[in-house]
Amino acid sequence: MSRRLVAGIVLITLCIAADKERSTKPTLLPEENTILELTNKARAEEKLAPLKLNATLTEVARAHSHNMADKGEMNHVLDGKNPAERIRAAGYKYSSCAENIAMGENVSLPEIFEAWMKSKGHRENIMKPEFREIGIGIARDPKGRVYYTQEFGKSR
Repeated sequence: MSRRLVAGIVLITLCIAADKERSTKPTLLPEENTILELTNKARAEEKLAPLKLNATLTEVARAHSHNMADKGEMNHVLDGKNPAERIRAAGYKYSSCAENIAMGENVSLPEIFEAWMKSKGHRENIMKPEFREIGIGIARDPKGRVYYTQEFGKSR
């Protein structure tokens, strides 16, 4: 089978949002957990604090991955909302946020993560020292393409 990988990035800083923090910790799917582990391993190699999983950011990441899969479209802006607007609408109160997305077909999770790390903007999001929290979502479309979303945040 063919291998395809497409990645996108957006960084949004100094965002202000309403407060609706969730204290519960989400249960990650094994694939989502692998992305969290790869992310925190890369941060540890640079002596950066690990990102803590956040329920609200995970909800946003999962919803965005599913929306991309439903539409068959990899984009930071869907249904007229950008990442900051989606995060704000979910109630996450933050001072800084960013999003990494990718779409792959017959591509492994390490390959997806490696592609993010080789991209200047994606790597900057993963390695930004100010970020403290992360949400991760993965969804598959009927054609077998897999959509990945990482939401990064620093709560106020």
